[in-house]
Amino acid sequence: MVFEAVKKRISEGAVAMALLAMAGCQSGDGSSALDLNAGNPATPVKESELRAFCPPVELREGTAYFSTYERGGEKDKDQSRLIYQASISDVTRSCTYPEGMLNMNVAVAGRIVPGPKGRVGTITMPIRVVLLQDGQVVYSQLTKYPVAVNDTIGATQFVFNDTGISIPRPTNTRLIVYAGYDEGPGS
Repeated sequence: MVFEAVKKRISEGAVAMALLAMAGCQSGDGSSALDLNAGNPATPVKESELRAFCPPVELREGTAYFSTYERGGEKDKDQSRLIYQASISDVTRSCTYPEGMLNMNVAVAGRIVPGPKGRVGTITMPIRVVLLQDGQVVYSQLTKYPVAVNDTIGATQFVFNDTGISIPRPTNTRLIVYAGYDEGPGS
């Protein structure tokens, strides 16, 4: 009986200490809890920017993977002649709104996995970013993006950014951004 009472008091004490520790994490002058201007106080975030529309970015079907084969292996997709396969795992964007404009930074993250014929060196991937407004192309950029592969055993990760989108601030929200691999003709 005495043992149970001591055990209960220790348990209650542990809970009280944990609550005090968590409360301590929240103490301070309140300026660090959620400071959107931390790191750059000269350019505060405006409420209009927080509420502004930023077009979604998506991968089109069939554009998330890109494979390169030795000469002749691409015809029948011969896996024994695969040099590498690149894949896009995530896409995102951020928007700014200077003087009646919409500027976007579109980011593409992925990885490159060497195949049986993989080798160390620089791989150039064709990444396209397209902005459609009301179904019409208003921006399209194909970038031959180089990635250094330093190891043929594991995957190499990469992040690509396209900061070139700048259009007059739209009056409607019928905009969408597509990002992905594109082996077609440039721009």
